[in-house]
Amino acid sequence: MTTIYLIRHAEAEGNLFRRAQGHWNGKITPLGKKQIDALAERFKDVRLDAVYSSDLDRAKETAGALLRGRALELRTTRELREIHMGVWEGDSWGNLSYKWPEQMYLFNNDPAKWHVPGCESFDMCSRRMTAALKGIAEENDGKTVGVVAHGMCIKIFLMGVLGIRSDDPEGMMHGDNTSVSLLRYDNGAFTVEYYNDNSHLGPLSTFARQQWWRDTRKDDPSSLRFAPLNPRDRQEAAFYTDCYRDSWIVAHGTDAGFMSSVYLSSARSHAARDSESLLKVLYGDEPIGVLELDPKRGKEENCGWISFLYLRPEHRGQGLGVQLIGMAESYFYAKSRRAVRLHVAVTNEHAIGFYRHYGFRDLRIDPGVSSDQILMERSI
Repeated sequence: MTTIYLIRHAEAEGNLFRRAQGHWNGKITPLGKKQIDALAERFKDVRLDAVYSSDLDRAKETAGALLRGRALELRTTRELREIHMGVWEGDSWGNLSYKWPEQMYLFNNDPAKWHVPGCESFDMCSRRMTAALKGIAEENDGKTVGVVAHGMCIKIFLMGVLGIRSDDPEGMMHGDNTSVSLLRYDNGAFTVEYYNDNSHLGPLSTFARQQWWRDTRKDDPSSLRFAPLNPRDRQEAAFYTDCYRDSWIVAHGTDAGFMSSVYLSSARSHAARDSESLLKVLYGDEPIGVLELDPKRGKEENCGWISFLYLRPEHRGQGLGVQLIGMAESYFYAKSRRAVRLHVAVTNEHAIGFYRHYGFRDLRIDPGVSSDQILMERSI
């Protein structure tokens, strides 16, 4: 008999940014690193004879928790990867819910029927995961093994073992980041002693900070969506200008020095170069912010440039702003840039704290129109 601890990876950027990360190779977040420490503490006295993981970085880094204090070598395989999401890969969950409402419902509530162009099907994922775990179990007969994989592929595998129908409304829940399932493999079959246990996390739980998993039949309002902003449309130009003026006042305490025509002209230039570089941020159907990216600036240094990142005051302090950073990273990741940069007024203490919290580091102080500016950078 083989014992397998099947573990979901720690929180990664796709979880934080609320983006479909399938095979998208996002990094572990600061919270995820703390979850890895908690996982290591949980397993410090557990006998492990081998450790396996998906070959994606978030799984490999999580598997490091199981290697601490053990003279074991991590064995990686792409057969433990997350389900491939086809055209959904890297897009925001808010955009996907808006563009693909029926498929989003199926993905969460009847995944065997889910299908989008280029995706791996439920059945293909189930067969792949079952074959991979059987191979690991048979290779390690009589031993105890740790295996790190991904949320959806673990869910699909467990549904098969437990005989849970894809359309069962009381069926399998998604597991929290670093949640643990205990499997036994004997005589060619798996049994499950427990699954999706996150008791080691306490306040470090990703799910404790999110709402989407509580009722997957409804859209998650905290997943923002993004749509091109047309700066030549009078109403949209006014929205952009109002947002920029408010941001200026927050940064400088007054709108003195704010020149709407200059910033609107720059926005029009960016949008003309690439309509996806100037975006409205939407909460449902309500415009609540702006994300403006400069497709050209920073290219020589292999960096992407965030020209303007803004949320309306009533939507700040709710953990939504990080999704704008995620959108910017996704945009520049597709252009093979190594980092994103931006300027923040030295007087804008709230924004400086926000960016530092999400991994931006200070590079230097540059002169600005109304105050000095901190040049900040975040690696992609």
